[in-house]
Amino acid sequence: MMNETIAKTVGENLKQARMAKNITQKQIANELNKYQSDYSEYETGKIQLDYEKIVYLCKRFDITPNDLFGFN
Repeated sequence: MMNETIAKTVGENLKQARMAKNITQKQIANELNKYQSDYSEYETGKIQLDYEKIVYLCKRFDITPNDLFGFN
């Protein structure tokens, strides 16, 4: 299980990156073939992202995995 602090950091960074691109949760959820409520749980840190989603979302939001995980 992912550390709770890391999960929250990833979720917050994911939300900021999504909002910076003016993309709704519903839009990105559709791209991932997920319900908006499921995607929301990524941003709140309740559900962990798998590797494929990390890669996809980093490319989609034009961020690096280091950005996503909060590493400088």
